Amino acid sequence: MIKFTEKAPYSPVEYLYDVEEILYKGKSKFQEIMVITNPYFGRMLILDDVVQITERDEFFYHEMLTHVVMYAQSNPKKVIVIGGGDGGVVREVLKHKSVEKVYFVEIDEDVINVSRKFFPTVSCGMDDPRVEIKIMDGADFIKKIKTPEIDAIIIDSTDIIGFARSLFTKEFFTSVKNCLTHEGMFVTHTESMHFHKDMVIELQEALKEVFPLVDLYSAPIATYPGNWWVFAVATNGASPREIKRNFDINTKYYSDEIHQQAFITKGLYEKLMQRKLQW
Repeated sequence: MIKFTEKAPYSPVEYLYDVEEILYKGKSKFQEIMVITNPYFGRMLILDDVVQITERDEFFYHEMLTHVVMYAQSNPKKVIVIGGGDGGVVREVLKHKSVEKVYFVEIDEDVINVSRKFFPTVSCGMDDPRVEIKIMDGADFIKKIKTPEIDAIIIDSTDIIGFARSLFTKEFFTSVKNCLTHEGMFVTHTESMHFHKDMVIELQEALKEVFPLVDLYSAPIATYPGNWWVFAVATNGASPREIKRNFDINTKYYSDEIHQQAFITKGLYEKLMQRKLQW
């Protein structure tokens, strides 16, 4: 059986996967795209030799990236999903009955097409009439919104390097803040607390320059290097720790209890931001 070795950026470890079959291999204008099957994880989507999702565990990431900010609001109606060409976040957003519009902004249309073909249970929300797909840079899309009308902006990007870098600038965060409602929330993954602690701190500091309230929560992701992955939330003042509605959707991992326990504790957060964590 052939092997695939993942060499994730800024990670001190390499992951080795058995490959039963290579279902797709190609190159878009932006990145190399591959779909393989693994005996344990099933089908795997790989971009530039970095694992993005697997059939077996994608829900951990997609549920936690989506539902924390959605349940921290009383009536979210308009949502922007930037990146996430596999469609997993869109699928999760649509589970909320209050949602009327989802702008699905993905720069690489090839990822969407590959996901439609090989990951139907992940991409299944793309054709929902509430979803409007925009093939463009997410930062450019956000700039065009001039009124505070968006309830949630969810970034599901590749690692915070390369062409995704435009989504992690002060200019972009300012544009995000200006288009969020008073209860609206922004969320993005910020890599691993084990391996990318400095990156986590830098993004928290950058968000604090723009938003009045910034927080951090985590989730276990087996196929992402470092495994203990964290998500940065920024708001115009509303607390993402407070659940505003009854838990009423079907999930595999996320729940109201998981929501309350996911946030980094106050003491650990203070040590993190003061750069006192000794690892």
